[in-house]
Amino acid sequence: MMKSGIVILAALACSVSDAAHAQSANGIWVNAHELATLPMSGPAWTALKTRADAAAPIPNLADQSQHDNIYVLAKALVYARTGDVHYRAAVIDLCMRAINTELGGRTLALGRKLAAYVIAAELVVLPPDQNAIFRTWLRRTLSEPLDGETLQSTHERRPNNWGTHAGASRAAVAAYLGDMGELHRTAQVFKGWLGDRAAYSKFSYGELSWQCDAFQPVGVNPPGCMKGGHLIDGVLPDDQRRSGTFVWPPFQENYVWEALQGAVAQAEILNRFGFDTYNWSSRALLRAVAWLHVEDGFPATGDDSWEPHIVNFQYATTFFAPVPSQPGKNVGFSDWTHGPGRVRAAPAPVPDLMPPPVPLPH
Repeated sequence: MMKSGIVILAALACSVSDAAHAQSANGIWVNAHELATLPMSGPAWTALKTRADAAAPIPNLADQSQHDNIYVLAKALVYARTGDVHYRAAVIDLCMRAINTELGGRTLALGRKLAAYVIAAELVVLPPDQNAIFRTWLRRTLSEPLDGETLQSTHERRPNNWGTHAGASRAAVAAYLGDMGELHRTAQVFKGWLGDRAAYSKFSYGELSWQCDAFQPVGVNPPGCMKGGHLIDGVLPDDQRRSGTFVWPPFQENYVWEALQGAVAQAEILNRFGFDTYNWSSRALLRAVAWLHVEDGFPATGDDSWEPHIVNFQYATTFFAPVPSQPGKNVGFSDWTHGPGRVRAAPAPVPDLMPPPVPLPH
């Protein structure tokens, strides 16, 4: 079994690493077969194309509040569906201008914004010379220090919105580079965050009153967890705590939905490469969204409104999901990419195996 797993991994690594083929059989976020089924009319398409047709801000990956990454993603998606080369030229230019703009910033900004640039670059197929430069930069973004942290260390240390955003961009970079070791490590850490402490448990948690078990803290509380007679199954303790210590009724804490932005994007990218992310820890992501809707009365709105479209697509649920949705801090337009009419593509045949932990360099 291990031998066949190695063969599968080697074959996938070749298919991904060959100059980052855009719209490959798999795709980092969406592929050619899926795109071809999506409509070029309706409110979701109109909102996407409106964003794609707007002038994009100058790329600045050190500015966590600027949404240049969303414009780049929109232009790439419209190019990939229409073939209009004007969008492609704009994406190539913006991707190249983004290089090094993360310097002087923090990993929260890089984690929020990098994934969209990576997905966009894959969708438009960067020319070979620009692609070589882009890939070299992407490799560096994983481990370069930004205000004392790296993308890798943030993912592995911060069990909140910082870590989930870092994990999504880390997964996108690993997929683009065809680095299966990095992709497996990303999946291992994410599996631990979802609740499997045997996979990974070296996060640095804050105040613990929202944890189901303060001696075994996790990123998402386990099934059936109760506290003070109240269900906290699915709570994200390290973001819910930002509203204060445990209290009932709970406060509607916006950081929880933002942390889920990174978690949903991370799950979607890893799932496309064969990791069973949506079923890990008894469907932890589904339980998280269900708690927010049922126990907290707090559906996703604003720049979180793209998230339930992916959750509904993956779990066949009917959580409130507005159309058009608003893109998030990291990705968006899932009301189009994951909405009605989307063809479900089989993920790449990567076995759900977790290799031994790979320590970060000191």
